[in-house]
Amino acid sequence: MFDYGILLYPAANRVYADSSPALLRAELAVFGESLSSPPADVGERRIGGIDYVTFSTAQRLSEQDIALLSNLSSRYAIFEFEGELLRPVAVTPLEKFDSDLLTIQKYPGKTNELFTKLLLNVTLLSTADPTAFLRGPVHVLDPLCGRGTTLNQAMTYGLDATGIELDKKDFDAYEQFIKTWLRSKRVKHTADSGQLRRDKVKLGSRLELEFGLTKEAYKAGDTRRITYYNCDTITGTRLVKTGSVDVLVTDAPYGVQHGSHRPDELARSPRELLRDAMPGWVRTLRPGGALGISWNTHVIKRDELAALLGEAGLEVRAGEPFDGFAHRVDQAILRDLMVARKP
Repeated sequence: MFDYGILLYPAANRVYADSSPALLRAELAVFGESLSSPPADVGERRIGGIDYVTFSTAQRLSEQDIALLSNLSSRYAIFEFEGELLRPVAVTPLEKFDSDLLTIQKYPGKTNELFTKLLLNVTLLSTADPTAFLRGPVHVLDPLCGRGTTLNQAMTYGLDATGIELDKKDFDAYEQFIKTWLRSKRVKHTADSGQLRRDKVKLGSRLELEFGLTKEAYKAGDTRRITYYNCDTITGTRLVKTGSVDVLVTDAPYGVQHGSHRPDELARSPRELLRDAMPGWVRTLRPGGALGISWNTHVIKRDELAALLGEAGLEVRAGEPFDGFAHRVDQAILRDLMVARKP
């Protein structure tokens, strides 16, 4: 057997940092389904006063295995045990841009960027082709994208992404941030924004970005796209081509401060929002694509959400390790995640 230890990223958020070891163990188990040698004896070990998540494999990790594990959300470093010594494993993360793309924005209610990465990871790994994102761009949709943490994580991975958000303040904040960031990093790109219309009816605003991962790639026409629709999620998903999305990930509303415009009212129940929006969300997914959603279990019970996804025609991933992601955010929020695949 070959023994490994993962040093966790020192998260600034203390509550999330306390949950990180358990979350990483569950995430590692999902990654393990795509490794050449599944991890065994996953646990925790304190070495030199530092906590590590540890695991064993029957075969030494291959180059492909390391490329995959390099993207674990809370991974700071990976070591292979050699007796009492730790040998660093050279990681090859997928990141195409600096981490400040994810960390600069600070605002109340922001989803922890490490959790956003975790949610995207386990959803990508639940598609019919779990390692496709390592080989080339896939299309990510966040239909409740707020100020764009999911869009930025997809961009960091070199993926295409579409976001939908009703709140105009969030849209404006994201537009200002991303345009400034792209210019300051001298990323070759084009940006087009303006009114969002359909059948001559104004729906909201839009932002369309096209950028290259390198200057050379941009010149050669090898680009990625970020699209942001500032409108109701039910309306916005109608603008997304049927079967064009590989993974849909979103952090569902935690309480009454979130909502979606209906013809006559602002629907403030997360339960109603998900029920009304789910058919449109699922329509955008390609066969074999996956949907990942995080939510406050105090608002919607796990069985209820699973039934909602099942009614929409999705196959929910249940049991280990998907029952190990629940963690406390604050006194009012116990967050969990659920992933389902479209047949």
